[in-house]
Amino acid sequence: MMRKLLFESLIRAPLTEAPPDPELGDVAALAATLGDVARRRLGRSLSIREIDAGSCNGCELEIHALGNAFYDLERFGLRFVASPRHADVLLVTGPVTRNMREALKRTYNATPAPKWVVSVGDCAADGGCFAGSYAVVGGVSAVVPVDLHIAGCPPSPARILKALVALIDHVSLGAGAP
Repeated sequence: MMRKLLFESLIRAPLTEAPPDPELGDVAALAATLGDVARRRLGRSLSIREIDAGSCNGCELEIHALGNAFYDLERFGLRFVASPRHADVLLVTGPVTRNMREALKRTYNATPAPKWVVSVGDCAADGGCFAGSYAVVGGVSAVVPVDLHIAGCPPSPARILKALVALIDHVSLGAGAP
């Protein structure tokens, strides 16, 4: 049986996708710009905390793609952190469910200033297809103040990068977003 699987794997085409076509030009240049702008504005690299407030995980897949070999944000000094106490930006996905409302508030309160909240995806804006459900409070702005919204279902990694550049480029230390 194992021999058969081995031979079949040699004949079949790989089950991988082609690298993403960067719709916004050179993704490496975009990520480098974000790293440079963050260091200029904050004096250090940008730390990002991702929060799933009740989504379908489509937006999380695109956010996690930022750490893969193609985008590789770590090489530009951008990093995802496990604790909101180390974060500059909170990336919040999905409609806020009743079960996540308090957790989102606590995470926001634990994040030191200056902090920015970015809602990612259409569901994070207004609840999306989950709006009106008994289990959903609404969009992220119904619970915490939002500085920037990234539209899309889900938005691409390149679009997320572009939005982060716009956010950091338009804010100064201690000030709010545009």
